[in-house]
Parts: sequence; structure tokens; C-alpha cells
Amino acid sequence: MYELQTKETDNSVIEFIEQVDSPKKREDAYRLLDIFAETSGFEAKMWGPSIIGFGAYHYKYATGHEGDAPLVGFSPRKAKISLYFAPGEKKREELLKVFGKHTTGKACVYINKVADINEDVLKEMINESITFLTEMYPNK
Repeated sequence: MYELQTKETDNSVIEFIEQVDSPKKREDAYRLLDIFAETSGFEAKMWGPSIIGFGAYHYKYATGHEGDAPLVGFSPRKAKISLYFAPGEKKREELLKVFGKHTTGKACVYINKVADINEDVLKEMINESITFLTEMYPNK
């Protein structure tokens, strides 16, 4: 049976950030930690080995697949910083137009550094994602 790899852990968020090789990326991770925690109102938790998540929701798809995931989060990866928001959130595309320098994946938005983005737009994206997911999955 498939087992979800990205689960909430008791690992230290600060210890994880301190292990980030690049001093600049580490500094950006602390800035994002502050923004996400302040904006979301949730405590940062490690999800799997490398995602810093805030809040949680329980999803169940029509296929029967279900699990828990953070409402929003980020990961200071080697190549780029990954920002995690709700896929399907309706204002996302509109907000990304004024977000700053980024690329996107299905659920991720990738940035090189915090200085490349509009922090106010980031806060709005965090709030929109949390609202969308808590309305779609009101059970956590």
C-alpha cells in the first residue's frame, strides 16, 4: 500500500534551517519563517525531511487516497526556494502576476531569493491558500 512520505515530524525547524549550506538562503529561510508564521497564525512544523509547514488539513480524494498536509509551507532547497500553496486556489494566477520573479509547478512556486518577490503579495497568497483549503477540507 502507498504510504505518504510527507508527514508532520517532531524534528526541529531551527536545526533544519541551520543546516542550509548557503548563508543567504538560510537568512531567507528565517525571513520566510517569520512571514509564514505571522501571516498564518500557525506554529512552524517539519513535514518530512525538508518542508517547513504551517497548519494542517486532511484531504480525501474521490479515488479513496487520503492524508494530511500542511496548509502552506516552504522549503529552502539547494537550487531554489519552494513555496507551497493550495493547487486550484482561484486568485493564485492573478496574484502571481504581481508577485515578482518566480517559476511555478503544480502546487509549488519557486523563487531564488526573498528580495525577488513582493512580501505583501506573499502574505495574500498565504491567506488565500489557507482560506481555500479550510473551506474545501473543513475537517481538521
